[in-house]
Amino acid sequence: MTELVETDRPVDNALPLGPQSLVWRYFGDNRMYLIGPRPAVLQNMLAELGQGVLDHSVFFDDTAARVKRSLPPIFNTVYGSDENHPGAQVRDYHTDIKGKMPDGARYHALDPETYFWAHATFVEQVLYFADTFVKRLSREEKEQIYLESKTWYRRYGVSDRPMPATYDEFERYWDRMLDEIVVAHKTAVYGVGYVTKGFPRPQGVPAWAWKLIAPAFNPLAAFLTTGGLPPRARELLQLPWTERQERRYQRFAALWRSRPVNWVWDRLPMTWRYNSYAQKGYARA
Repeated sequence: MTELVETDRPVDNALPLGPQSLVWRYFGDNRMYLIGPRPAVLQNMLAELGQGVLDHSVFFDDTAARVKRSLPPIFNTVYGSDENHPGAQVRDYHTDIKGKMPDGARYHALDPETYFWAHATFVEQVLYFADTFVKRLSREEKEQIYLESKTWYRRYGVSDRPMPATYDEFERYWDRMLDEIVVAHKTAVYGVGYVTKGFPRPQGVPAWAWKLIAPAFNPLAAFLTTGGLPPRARELLQLPWTERQERRYQRFAALWRSRPVNWVWDRLPMTWRYNSYAQKGYARA
């Protein structure tokens, strides 16, 4: 994989995770579903990562099973304590995910550049979700989220060599990855195929029930998925999106960011607002 340019590192500026952190505030928020599968799609657009999923994952046979297996330990890494979290377990799940690219080059999921890209999509997920569907983040809040994410990444015990030192550097890293590195890998293309073909019937859902649900679910899934991707990703994946759809998406996002919606949301029970991993983290803290 193309090496990323490194810069001189200042004194470590990572910020702690915990109930005071913005990563905790936003990562486990149940409104996160509004961004669609943005991080998963972007992860699989890195050729090495997409190939690892293609070669080793049950993603193509049972997408829901892969999500259920992958996300809980990541949430518990974030909402765990500095002394008690499964970050090393998440890392070790990837030990045997290695092989060859179509051109013969070797890949490994624990290659620092590959592993950091997967993490970066989750960091950007927090930034994008909060800024789009909760409130417009200030520059200081974005910087805080990124510096907290450095603590999050280090919990995995993977080399932080490719990790940008500051939020400014992370922005440049992110733009370069989208502009120059990511591709329409077949894993990513498959992952968004339902945008044009319709979502496959989930296992466990009767055919008659899916026949009733699909006509409403499929357009919504396509809207959230396509609208929730960066324009460059939509372009590479050849996903249909018009200016009219973009205006609808921005109005939809603005509604969620509005003061009345936030006022109501903030007064709902925590069991409605946060997933179970976040709830346990806050309760413990």
